[in-house]
Amino acid sequence: MGEQSRQVLTNCRELFKIAMTKVSPMGPAPRAQGTGIMERSGSLTDRRARSLHFTRRGLLKTGVLAGAAAALPITWVVSADQVALLPDSKLPRPFTTPFGKPAPAVPVRSDATTDYYRIEMTAVQAEIIPGFKTLLYAYGGQVPGPTITATRGRPAVVRFVNNLPPKHPVLGYVSSTSVHLHGSASLPQYDGYASDLTFPTFYKDYHYPNRQDGRTLWYHDHAHEHTAENVYSGLAGLYLLRDTLESTLPIPQGDYDVPLVISDALFRADGNLFFSLNDDNGQWGNVILVNGRPWPVMKVARRKYRFRVLAATISRSFQFSLSSGRSFQVIGTDGGLMPAPQTVTAYRQVGGERYEIVIDFAEYRPGERVVLKNSLGGINETFADTDKIMAFDVTDDAFDPSNNSVPAVLNPNSDAMTAQESQAVAHRSMELRRQHGHWTMNGHTWHQIVATDYQFVEWQPRDGTVETWTVKNSSGGWFHPFHTHLSDFRVLSRNGQPPRAWERGPKDVFYLGENEEVKILLHFDGAGKYMMHCHNTIHEDHDMMTQYEVISDHQAEFSPFDAPAKPQTSEPGDPL
Repeated sequence: MGEQSRQVLTNCRELFKIAMTKVSPMGPAPRAQGTGIMERSGSLTDRRARSLHFTRRGLLKTGVLAGAAAALPITWVVSADQVALLPDSKLPRPFTTPFGKPAPAVPVRSDATTDYYRIEMTAVQAEIIPGFKTLLYAYGGQVPGPTITATRGRPAVVRFVNNLPPKHPVLGYVSSTSVHLHGSASLPQYDGYASDLTFPTFYKDYHYPNRQDGRTLWYHDHAHEHTAENVYSGLAGLYLLRDTLESTLPIPQGDYDVPLVISDALFRADGNLFFSLNDDNGQWGNVILVNGRPWPVMKVARRKYRFRVLAATISRSFQFSLSSGRSFQVIGTDGGLMPAPQTVTAYRQVGGERYEIVIDFAEYRPGERVVLKNSLGGINETFADTDKIMAFDVTDDAFDPSNNSVPAVLNPNSDAMTAQESQAVAHRSMELRRQHGHWTMNGHTWHQIVATDYQFVEWQPRDGTVETWTVKNSSGGWFHPFHTHLSDFRVLSRNGQPPRAWERGPKDVFYLGENEEVKILLHFDGAGKYMMHCHNTIHEDHDMMTQYEVISDHQAEFSPFDAPAKPQTSEPGDPL
């Protein structure tokens, strides 16, 4: 990279740090409580004043990095009842849209050891609601992005190219990105560190080791303080890591191994997405999307199907069940296959979590319709059809009878599940709470990380050791999906009781409900600084995120900034 490009990146980073330190790490003093929108979010005048005072809203949302200092787009400060939304009469009826899978990613090239991909981030117009065009941010021109399939032990390099507009055309924020491969033990500089930003006209090559057990991962945007907007706008895709164990088990494979990327959205009257920061509890949609399609219907044969379910929502959580009331099996969690399958009639899933479930449609008659339902309301805002996800229409079609069972033993040897609590060398506690108008972790926010030049760390576990962490949510009224980068973990207990049946596998996200306490066991394998945060991305952006640092005597420790983005200039011999 040339000196001029390096200086541009340095200047951007310094501006970003300045923006974060113009306010105290804990944010402004508490405001008097009010009931109206302007009281809850601060007056429009106050918000504009803060934007001109180089807060992160001013820097990233009003375009200071692009040389402008405009007021916040009105979309950011109004509620849904103050904007014309698409009426229910314009929404498609559930189960009228055919099911579809995300297209596969194809390597640009492969050599003896590595597969290489190039994925561009662009703005696209898509017809999600019939008759309306919706502006989306897309990986590879599609939402969800193309599915990358990798093999354990064979690394991949993915060049993510930021060809997004300088500002979001509807929401008005600067289109910076940072790609996180969620569930991967990547080096810090390739982990999607929130402040390691790639701006429009730049690219970054991400190196993925693929050294873990087979699992369902996903890649999504992680740019500091507008992760929610970028993911909501479409920047999410699946990454499937396969291994020998998985391929030798008789579980459903091939056409019967089906991804379900589930999200929700709310639409303005013109068909574009509605997004507002008025309610910093979360952003709730009235349309359920599966692989980018509203309430689809899928034809299935009378056999077992394996569904890889990703909750790609920015706030909403779910409780899934079948309309028939019949049971199904959970065979995989975030970190791959469970030690043994668990039979359930319902299970809970929160944003960022992945579960692999097996439904046996041999139990149903040809012509029968089975609906995947959602029964979780409560803190989640509900709408007329958010209790429905998708439908399965059972056919009498011929099918391949191979790989049509679930063995009693799946993967009993994953590191997260074999580590024992007696091995723990440290026992730590974390409290997630609302403080001074910010979502905090042990009273800390990412502003504090930035203000210390990224030196502050919550804890410093050692490579190769085992620890227990107890995470508490003592404030009623909210739930938090808690996520750790780098390390899988095992859920030891929930409120002093054994974990739920579906949680008994390797995890990297767990649901932390109102006034709940969850204890987890982690085994560390790596070195460097890694984030942990709430995966309700509205909370994450407001600023419920901190970091820990793994110390190693054997592995080199890299900085999250060791592989900066580069400008898009042609370089001789560049294979991507």
